[in-house]
Amino acid sequence: MIETLHLEINEYLPLRDVVFQTLRQAILRGDIRPGERLMEIHLAKKLGVSRTPVREALRMLELEGLVTTIPRKGAVVAEITISDLEDVLEVRLALEELAVQIICKKLTKEQLEELKALAAEFCSTLDGDNVVACAEADMKFHDAIYNATGNRRLIQILNNLREQMYRYRMEYLKDKESHQVLAQEHEEILQALEACDEQKALEATSRHIARQKEHIIAELSRREGREEE
Repeated sequence: MIETLHLEINEYLPLRDVVFQTLRQAILRGDIRPGERLMEIHLAKKLGVSRTPVREALRMLELEGLVTTIPRKGAVVAEITISDLEDVLEVRLALEELAVQIICKKLTKEQLEELKALAAEFCSTLDGDNVVACAEADMKFHDAIYNATGNRRLIQILNNLREQMYRYRMEYLKDKESHQVLAQEHEEILQALEACDEQKALEATSRHIARQKEHIIAELSRREGREEE
């Protein structure tokens, strides 16, 4: 809901960027739902700013694919579609498989211990109802895998994809039944990496992403079915 928005002023960033980050995180967390209108006047009043930084932020969000402009309706939060999901996860799978291939050959003991600690951190978030904490802990685990490659270009590409992945990650984690499955999949990836077993690491990574894809597509299909009734 837009009513929950709160602007955190950062003196080192232009106001449009602060507004952009505020709206972006609200969309990714699901506080502002797909299809919800983003009216400049209302947002400016809620955030305590003029319409100019809001307008600029909405343009930036449109370039990221998080907002779309509909004739006679204005800016709305972009829907989460099966097509977009497939595009994002197809790219993620290819890049994560490359990442585990690289680190199977060079993972250090310190990096392995970091991954174990982050997997445990993720498990520690499962007892509560904080989906954002679960999503961020899951993201940190995967970020550590990317960083362990030492491949700056690969890390940069994955970082650019992170926000799009975060949106789908949140959708998946809203189902509490997925939590223990994710924890087990992290453990399978860890065991394969510790054994330097590239084939098992690839298989575990592929299963991990394929299950998320299957689950989210099923949920989106159910949602579309309800809307058609």
